Amino acid sequence: MSLPEVLAKGVRLPVIGSPLFIISNPELVIAQCKAGIVGSFPALNARPREKLEDWLKQITETLAEWDAAHPEQKSAPFAVNQIVHR
Repeated sequence: MSLPEVLAKGVRLPVIGSPLFIISNPELVIAQCKAGIVGSFPALNARPREKLEDWLKQITETLAEWDAAHPEQKSAPFAVNQIVHR
């Protein structure tokens, strides 16, 4: 079974970095993606919640810069873990 194209872009190892509560942050996600694994973080780590947009912007812009500077070694995608409570 092959990976979907969106996941195959930049993935060098079929691994997803664990979305660690409190620990995962933009710097960790960026490092994971640059290393070729899918980076992730729980949305609740961005506190207050208004910071989530800043985190997404930081990750997206930093990885775009990396990809432009390293076309032979593009970054892997990242994921945001949504936590839902009743």
